[in-house]
Amino acid sequence: MTKYFSREHEWIEIQDNNEALIGITSYAIEQLGDVVFIEFPSPGTEISAGKECAVIESVKAASELYAPMSGKVLEKNVALEDSPATVNKDNSVWFLKVQLSSPKEVTALMDEKTYQSYITSLET
Repeated sequence: MTKYFSREHEWIEIQDNNEALIGITSYAIEQLGDVVFIEFPSPGTEISAGKECAVIESVKAASELYAPMSGKVLEKNVALEDSPATVNKDNSVWFLKVQLSSPKEVTALMDEKTYQSYITSLET
């Protein structure tokens, strides 16, 4: 299972059978502040790479979660509906599980080393 990162600070971990988990990076969590609510798409919803697929509300503001790759939502992390603050403590918590429809889109994403360099460039 390999993790890739978007410029919008989402991560995607590709699993077997072109399924993937989507979450947000620690950088995104720091920028958002304490997460208080997450609005998820329903399972079965088609999502498109680079387009909004969920809304994350924090004490600072509301922010969009952008799909790093296209696919169909298989599952949402229902535990986050009851306890969205879990994200504040653990950036490995996934938001959505998707069936990827276009695996080649991974070429537009960054590996971890490239993403870390990207973050460093934002902080300077």
